This record gives sequence, C-alpha cells and structure tokens, in this order.
Amino acid sequence: MYKASADTQLPTSIIGSLPRPSWFTENLGARSFLEAMVDTTYREQYEDTISAYLQAQNDAGIDICTDGDAHYDTQVAGLSWQTYAPNRMEGFSETKPQPSRYAVGAAAYPRGHILHDFLECKVMPRIVGPVGPGDLQYSAMWRAAQRMSDKPIKFGTITPELLAASVEDDYYSDPVERTMALSEALNQELNVLADAGCQSIQMEEPQIHMTPVRGKLFGKLGTDELVQIFNNTVKGLTKKTEVWCHTCWGNPSQQRIFEEIQSYQPTLHALNQVDADVLTFETCSSGPGDLKAIGEVITEKKIAIGVIDHHTLQVERPDQVAKLIREALKHIPAERLIISSDCGMGREGMTRRHANYKMIAMVQGTNIVRAELGLPVAKCRAQDQQFSLAAETALQD
Repeated sequence: MYKASADTQLPTSIIGSLPRPSWFTENLGARSFLEAMVDTTYREQYEDTISAYLQAQNDAGIDICTDGDAHYDTQVAGLSWQTYAPNRMEGFSETKPQPSRYAVGAAAYPRGHILHDFLECKVMPRIVGPVGPGDLQYSAMWRAAQRMSDKPIKFGTITPELLAASVEDDYYSDPVERTMALSEALNQELNVLADAGCQSIQMEEPQIHMTPVRGKLFGKLGTDELVQIFNNTVKGLTKKTEVWCHTCWGNPSQQRIFEEIQSYQPTLHALNQVDADVLTFETCSSGPGDLKAIGEVITEKKIAIGVIDHHTLQVERPDQVAKLIREALKHIPAERLIISSDCGMGREGMTRRHANYKMIAMVQGTNIVRAELGLPVAKCRAQDQQFSLAAETALQD
C-alpha cells in the first residue's frame, strides 16, 4: 500500500542512518528504549538528536524522512543496527556473547585489514530458547520521531537471515528453522509498528541479491527460499503500510566489501517476487549499468535509485544527481521513481556536514529534473541565498 510516497512525484528520501552528533554521548547499552528514555540525560540527547536530524532533512527539502537511526548505539564501523535486535529479543542469552559468525562479503577478512575490526567488534548473544519479539519497541521509537514531524518517518529493521547468520545457536537444530523463527518474531513486531500508524517500513539487507556472490546461505537458502522468508517476515504489512526492500552492496567503515562492482541482474526476477511496494538499488557508487534491466524486470513496484554515494565524503553536484535521474527515467516512469541515497550515511568516517550537503545536493538535483518535467519542486531552505552569512560582505565588496 503506497502511503509515504503516494502524493509526491519523484519523492526524495535517505535510506536511514545519519552521522551521530559529537554531543550525543549516551548509549542505550543493554537497556530497552523506554527504560533509557526515563534517563534525563539520554532523553535530552536523544530528542535533540532526532530534532537535529529532522531539521536537516527539512532544510534540504526531503519528502520522506527518517530518525537517522538515532536509536542505535555507536560501534566500531558504524551503528548497532545488527546487534540491537538480538540483544532485546526473547530466546537470547545475556551471558557468554560471541563475535559474530557472519563473514563480511564473500570472505572473512584477515587481521591487518580494516574490516577484520568489524568482525571482531560484532559481539552477539547466543540463542538458548525459542525466539520472540521481546523488547524491540519499534513502535515507541517511531513515535518518538514522528511526533516531531508532519512528514512521514520511514522506519528500518534488519532481516531475519542476517540475524540467523550472525549468532551462535544452542536451541534450533537447523539454521533454516532458526531463520524462520526469527522471521515470525520480527513479523509480530512489525505488525505492531504498522498498527501504530507508521507509513513506511523498510526491510534492510535481505540477502537475495547476494546469493550469486556468496552462494546459498547455510548451503540451503537460495533466492527462492530467501524470497519466501522475506514475504513471511512482512506478511500482513502491505495492507497497512508502505513496505520498502533495501538492497546495497555493504559499507562497514565506509569500505566496499567486494573487490569488483556487483550487478543486480542475476536476481532481479527474484527481487520482483518480494512482497514490497518499493525496491531500493545502489546505483550511484556502483554506477547506473543495471538501470535498463531494472526497468525491464521491475514493472509494477516503485523503484528507489541511489544518487548519493555513502562511501565517500565527496559531495555530489546537483547536475550529477540530475544526470543520473534522467538516465533512470529512460527506463523507469516518473510515477514509479523515488530518489534516495545508496545506503545509510551513519558510518564511521562520514561527518554530519558532509551528509547534510549530500542530502541538499540530492534535492537540488531532483528539483532540476522536476522543473524539466513541469512537476512541483521542493522547497530547499538550505540553498536560499538570502540567509547566507557571507551575503552582506559579498555585497559590500
């Protein structure tokens, strides 16, 4: 069901995360979100951070906002989006946590490579009993952001197969059974979130498009099985909210995890089978080479293309953004095209200032194309020359 993107032509959004302010020094740690919000210092820092994130997106003119993933803690290589869920779900032990079982990319990086730190620092709890939603509290975190904005707030979550591949398991005898149990638990939580009124829920990093590179997950789960798991995780949601399926090629510590640029083409038909309203594709940092094939295969769902590179501090020029959008429009009609970043920008190495100007460039470039098509343009307050602190000096000179 189209909700968040229903009323705007060429709507803009970011995938999710933004760099954490230097003054946001408190962490959730092992606390639940609602428990942490009782803490005066955490509550003040958290709410101020959400306000700052939403203000930056509003100044840029973004249509579908996020809370910047402020509910995740800062960890080596990025935010705790991978560890947040298992530390709060039922069935996981709080004792004897282990480094993640999950190898980054197609291989586990050896010591001496920056991504080895990523592997060492993803310490996960282990499964010791039947899993359940526990204290994920997604709806509370969404409300904390949505009450600060009239624009829709998109909320993202990790997928069950990534969790299943990351943790040790003393309870389920089969990894497929473990994955399906996690899928059921997440589905319960996501339906609570949709019932609360969230207009857009994003499933992050289903491993469908990774299958040609990594092979079957656990040697058992190929594209067909992973589509079934995705659809089970989101069952009931598309009748209530707008479901996004986010795919990219990874960026821990702002690093590429594959030596070669990868292609979506081998798995486009499988991705077209997921029960989602919007599919996102990394098309800036990986290039626009798949756009023609994407347009030929994905003919009903909306398509969000990345026009902002999350790996680099180089801020894109608006004309570069516009050029990529024009290329996409050769293959995807405007009414089904969404403009986005490639992935989240809350990674080690990215700064708030660079992320803000990347968002501004995204909207400026989108406005160029909107004007060319005779569509309404978004107000981008960040580019209003009237408010430049250098304006008077320039006029006097």
